[in-house]
Formats: sequence, C-alpha cells, structure tokens
Amino acid sequence: MTHSRSGAGASNAFAWSLLNTLVSRVGTLGIGIVLARVLGPDSFGTFAVALVALMAVLSFNELGVSLAIVRWPGDPAKIVPTVNTISVVGSGIFCAGAVLAAPAFTAAMGDPGATDVVRVLILSVFINGVVASPAALLQRDFKEKTRLGIDQVNVWTGAILSVVLALAGMGAMALAVGRVAGSLISGGIFLAASPLPYRFGLDRNQLGPLLRFGLPLAGTSIIFFAIGYADQLTAGSMLGPAALAFYVLAFNLSNWPVSILAQPLRRVAPAAFSTLQQDKAAMNSALVSVVAVLAAATLPLVMFLAGSAVSLVDLVYGKEWLPAAAALSWLVVAAVSRIFSDLAYDFMVVQGKSGTVFVVQAGSLLVLVPALAAGAALNGLPGLAFAQALVSSCVLLPLCLWQLSRTGVSVRALYSVVWVPALASMAVGATSLGLSGWLPVPWLELPVGAGIAASTAVVLLYWRRDDVKLLRKVGRREARPDVAELVP
Repeated sequence: MTHSRSGAGASNAFAWSLLNTLVSRVGTLGIGIVLARVLGPDSFGTFAVALVALMAVLSFNELGVSLAIVRWPGDPAKIVPTVNTISVVGSGIFCAGAVLAAPAFTAAMGDPGATDVVRVLILSVFINGVVASPAALLQRDFKEKTRLGIDQVNVWTGAILSVVLALAGMGAMALAVGRVAGSLISGGIFLAASPLPYRFGLDRNQLGPLLRFGLPLAGTSIIFFAIGYADQLTAGSMLGPAALAFYVLAFNLSNWPVSILAQPLRRVAPAAFSTLQQDKAAMNSALVSVVAVLAAATLPLVMFLAGSAVSLVDLVYGKEWLPAAAALSWLVVAAVSRIFSDLAYDFMVVQGKSGTVFVVQAGSLLVLVPALAAGAALNGLPGLAFAQALVSSCVLLPLCLWQLSRTGVSVRALYSVVWVPALASMAVGATSLGLSGWLPVPWLELPVGAGIAASTAVVLLYWRRDDVKLLRKVGRREARPDVAELVP
C-alpha cells in the first residue's frame, strides 16, 4: 500500500491546529478555574506530583521512533508495523516500571499520599504508546482537522468527568481518572482514524535504522523532560506539594501564549520542515519566517501576563492562590525562551542532528539543576522561578542559536525579525503593570491590558505578512522517492 502526503499544506494544518488548541484552552479555562477553587492548593499539588511522573515516562516511552514516521522520506507503510511493535512493548514495560516505582517517587516529592493517583494516571503511558504511530501519521499528512475532533473528545471527556468527580469529593483522584478516561476514548478514535491499518511487525532491516534514529531522541527527550520539569521536581521536593501547586498554576498561566500559538505551529513544523530537506536554503528561510510569526504573535501576550500577574491570579483563581503570582512574572521569561528553543529542537531533529540536540540539552541541564536548588533555597518560589528564567534565556537559548548557526542558519536573520516585536512587547508589559494605578475602575485593568496586547500582536503580524504568506507554501510538496534507511 502506497502512502503519500496529501499536499494540503502546513498553513491549512496550522489553522486547524490553532483552532483545536484555542477551543481546548478557552473551553477548559473555566473548568480549570472550577477545579482549582474546588480542590485548593493541597489536592491540586497532589495531582501535580502525579502529573510530573506521567510526563517523565511519556518523554521516552516509545523510544523516540514515532517521529521517524513524520520524517520518513518515502512510504511510511514500510516502517509502521515495526514502530507499532517498539512503541507498544516499550510503553508497556515503562508503564509497569512506573507503577512499581510510584511509592519511592511520591516519597521523594514529599507527598506519599499521591501514590495511588500516580498509578492511575500512569496508565496513560500505555495508551500513548499504542496510538503513537496513528498520531504521527496524522501529523505527517497535516490532518489537523481530524486531530481537532480527537483532541476535543479527549479534553472534554476528561475535563467534565474530572469536575463531576471533584464535586463528588474524590479530590486529586478525580483529575487522574478524568485524564485516563479521555485518553482511552480518544485512543480508540486515533486507531479508527489512522491513515494506515494498525499492524504489528518486526522488520530487522528497519529495526536498526529506527533505533539509531529514535534512541538518541529518547535520550534527548529525557533530558528535555528534565529541563522542562526540573523546576517542578525541585518545588515538590524542596518546598512541598502546596508550593508545587502554586508553581504549576503559574507555569500553566505563563504557557498560555505558548500553548495557543506556538504549540500548534510546533505540531506541524517537523512535517513542514521535512518537506524541504532537499532544499537547505528554503528550509532555513522557512525557519526564519516561523520565528518571525511566533515572535509577533506570542511576545505581546506573554509580556501582558508578566505585567498583570497579581491581578490575574487574584481575580481568576482567588486570594489563596496569590503566591503563584510571585513566580508568574519570571516564568513568562522562561516561556519565551522555551518557544524558540523548542522550535530549534524540531528544526535540528528534522535535519537528523538528534545527537547534537542531546548534547545541548544535557549541557543546559548541568547548569539548571544547581541553579534551581540555589534559587529555591535562597528565595523560595520566586527564587526558583528566577533561576528557571535565567538558565532558559542565558544558557539554553544561546546554545540552541549556536547550533543553528553551525547548520547554516543566520542568527542575524533571526535577530532581525525578533527585535521589533521584543521592544513593542516590553512596552505592552510596562503598560499592563501600570494600568492598576491609571484606571479609575480596577476590574478594567485586565480587559484593557489584554486588548492592548492583542492589538499589538495583530499589528505585528500584519507587519510580518510576507512571512505568513511564505508559510502558506510550506508543506505543499509531494513525498519523495523511498530511501533504504534513515540517516541520523
């Protein structure tokens, strides 16, 4: 069976992915607020402990081989059965190991009562391994319209069930059960929507190339997880579950612009870049355009969050969550750095430089861990957030830019499309910070600040309209002839 890309294009996929994320994020914002207010910091902290465990195992559970489907230059039908076997067996082993290790992990995080929540939530690992190849095939074909339906089933099944169970008094377990239920139902839909029949196999000719490609990525993903969650691990182990709850709330708020705009673009970026692998100049130009669009769309919103941190947390979540505001202002800096570092990661992976990415991530982690510990010890939650921002912006991001320059990407070109949005966004942040003292009615502070940020983003996107047009052409190429193996 021959399978080729539909040619729908990255821009169409991005539009559907953006709609998917917007509906999910906006629709579940109210549910998240209800859960935070019903559960309170203690129960929310217990779930946060479990969620860290889940993310840890998900970072490497299918050994990195599913991304090979996205990058594969020829017919993916040749490798899908082998990928399925590796993913399911690997995720099953890691799921079982995580269940057994749950008591030790929760004790280290200072919340032994979270053990059962971890064990329930960790079942999502096996489900993720089963559906890894169908999800990768949909990503490869830019079928984000299909993903929209599947993801909405997942989000709303889990969210509604979690609210019902939380109101019934199940505490943190309500969130775990809801998440697993959503994953299970959406997993069944993933299998039904797979562009290729779901089959198992083990082609020894493909096994070696797949593992050579995937294992460095799996190792990198572990480091990537550690960089992304070392702050939460530090918060839980050094400051306790309640502090972890405050930190996670601030982290989630800081990631709103990342989730709404950057995450959909990242979902289609690897497949889009892979269509340009034979045209290095076009691939580099596409990266600069993506950076330009991301900077214009996300930076104003991120800086609005930084300037309005206290008012936002107080109004939306209540005064008992105000400690989260002390971390939020610093975490938005880390979020900005992560937007561009993650994009560089995707770009280098498509080029087959998974080993280089591993070195960059590992080097950053060596600096991050002691910095986080020192920040938490010296100044608690704000110190922890400051350390995360410092390392993300002054270590990880410069290392990524250095590696991009070694692949032929012009760092000067990247800087040229970022500095104007950066300056405009700083003005947005300063304005948001000062609105509380300027406006006669305090509750107007947030809508006025949000309006200024959104208007600034629209103006900047119009200014970069040529980059938006360029991205519309990405991904409209047909698949190339088959090759014998992946070239790491």
